[in-house]
Amino acid sequence: MPVKTVYNTAIESVSILDEHGNFDAKLGKGLIPDKDVVKLYEHMCVCRHLDEVAFKLQRSGRMGTYPENRGQEATSLGAAYVLKPQDWLVTCYRENAGLFWRGLPMESILLHWMGDERGNAIPAGLNVTPIAIPIGTQMLHATGLGWSMKYRGEDGVACTFFGDGATSEGDFHEAANFAANLDLPVIFFCQNNGWAISVPSRIQCSAPTLAQRGIAYGMDTIQVDGNDLFAVVYAMKAAVKRARTHHRPTFIEAVTYRLGDHTTADDARRYRDPAEVESWQHKDPILRLRAYLEGKKLWNGAKQEAIEAHAKETISAVVKRAEDIDAPSNVDFFDSMYVTMPADLRVQRDTMRTSSLGQNPAELQGAPQPAAAHVAR
Repeated sequence: MPVKTVYNTAIESVSILDEHGNFDAKLGKGLIPDKDVVKLYEHMCVCRHLDEVAFKLQRSGRMGTYPENRGQEATSLGAAYVLKPQDWLVTCYRENAGLFWRGLPMESILLHWMGDERGNAIPAGLNVTPIAIPIGTQMLHATGLGWSMKYRGEDGVACTFFGDGATSEGDFHEAANFAANLDLPVIFFCQNNGWAISVPSRIQCSAPTLAQRGIAYGMDTIQVDGNDLFAVVYAMKAAVKRARTHHRPTFIEAVTYRLGDHTTADDARRYRDPAEVESWQHKDPILRLRAYLEGKKLWNGAKQEAIEAHAKETISAVVKRAEDIDAPSNVDFFDSMYVTMPADLRVQRDTMRTSSLGQNPAELQGAPQPAAAHVAR
């Protein structure tokens, strides 16, 4: 029998605004209105300042381990800019810019890293999930959300973020398989920053691109310059349209770089070449966006000074709100666990007694408060 080719494919790589300030007017025309570019740039500046302050909070012992977002702001922000209120943003832990653009209070992120669970209490109607620390688990949640919205006939999309290392997790493969086979409106957004903590991408995946892992499941795929806000928006608009119109998933590989350590518990100097870090500093998404705005006479030194002053004032207030929050109540654990609390847990909350386990809640209504020694701590 003759040998025949059963499948051919190609993966596009998109760059619209490069680190040298070169702008592809054809691809970028009408993509983001000038007034929105200014707002997005200002937002990135404020987020960058929060990152700097959060680092200092950790180093001064006022906050726990913190993962810097520095250098990766354009990815989640570009996605959040395109998504609509009914869509879901399903993140891991380096998507502050997108979460804050979406409306998540900045102090929520600080509270999370301070160990206060109230930082994970998402305001009703915001359609973002709490940040996920276990690698890859949030992709399953995004696929479930996509499945739910399709089942209910809702006009929504779930966009989930993860790193290059997470594509080696079983959770990614299960989520991708379900989303593609069931035609679900899910966007798999891979932030390929070159490192899975200290493991480089070349060891993490032997294929030339991580986007090929999306192709393996029958998804439309694209690679973009992840430090180019315009390229991210370009890819996201196509992916959202595909998801909303055809209920088809998309895999976006955004090539980016974390300029800081993996977290404040890491020392990237032990495994990264300083020359590599230096080269990526010149590709900073904030620097190139500022150059673009200055080239169009939409930005200047005075405006930069103003936004930096605004950022300092804003983040100072955010830190104060996070640090001055009232101490949690001993009933918070119960009240935040369920929308409708089961009767037996309601009794435990009201009596602060675990001895009520296995007993009829109706018989325990009005039970006396326990002695202080028996109060749950």
